[in-house]
Amino acid sequence: MPNNNHSNHTGAPKAVGYWSQVGSSPERLGFWMTLPTVLLLLFIVVFPAIMQVYLSITMWSPLDGTPWYLAYENLDFPGQYWRALLDEELWNALGRTLFIMVVTIPIQFVLGMGLATLFVDEFPGKKVFYSILLTPMMIVPAVTGLIFYLCFQSTGPINNHLGLPINFSWLTDTNRAMITIIVADIWQWTPLMFLILLAGMLSVPNDQILAARLLGASEVQIFRRIVLPRMKSVIIIVLALRTVESFKIFDSISVMTKGGPGVQTETISYYIYRMTFGDFEWGYVAAIGLSILIGLTVLAVQLLKLGAKPDSNK
Repeated sequence: MPNNNHSNHTGAPKAVGYWSQVGSSPERLGFWMTLPTVLLLLFIVVFPAIMQVYLSITMWSPLDGTPWYLAYENLDFPGQYWRALLDEELWNALGRTLFIMVVTIPIQFVLGMGLATLFVDEFPGKKVFYSILLTPMMIVPAVTGLIFYLCFQSTGPINNHLGLPINFSWLTDTNRAMITIIVADIWQWTPLMFLILLAGMLSVPNDQILAARLLGASEVQIFRRIVLPRMKSVIIIVLALRTVESFKIFDSISVMTKGGPGVQTETISYYIYRMTFGDFEWGYVAAIGLSILIGLTVLAVQLLKLGAKPDSNK
């Protein structure tokens, strides 16, 4: 009798119908369906990256009157990188960025950890307070800058509640303008720190905490010996995330101080913005951006490796 079960000599059924036409591989169908999206993402990411590398080795500016694809006529490698290395204004802007980062991230971490410790337990109105605490993170950074710009006016609510004279200036004073930027950044991004740390704290096995309490351990000992070691990866991830984000602070500065008074609040992002749309030195800006990208990538990778490293004290 003829064999109609579509099986080969090993007894396995043969691929029939549509899948036989695709090569008996569902993965191949998935590849062709996702290929347009992959190509689009490659164009969005890879093309600008290639353009940045290309422009960073030239002295091209849109004011030159030549199209970008002829920028190689003004080839200057590694001139732009040497210029960045010797640019005092750039290093001052980088120093102010690092200052904001060193001040804000520890404060955000302490406040976020404290709030996460409070919210790990149930209490009346927890959902309401939780929603309120996350609100600043949802606000557009430019709107946050406008809020604090109005608050720190000479006739604003902060001077009014502190009983300061009307001529007491925050935003135009060289010694106090940076305080306004720091306060706005802490207010907006502490909720992000709180949210991630709370997620890490809730992932700690509750049975270990209960066992420690039965053995007479205090809450401080439980936090130090059980909670913190198991949150190591989460802590390093959130610190790496906020470190990278600190280099992107721009909106609040643009709205509140515009980098002033003078350049007292000009961070690296605002300096790049000024050089891009003020001086139109796009080749130089490309070299700065590429250098910062490489530096932050190396830093983030090292931090993530540190978080993935097993704890020797376990």
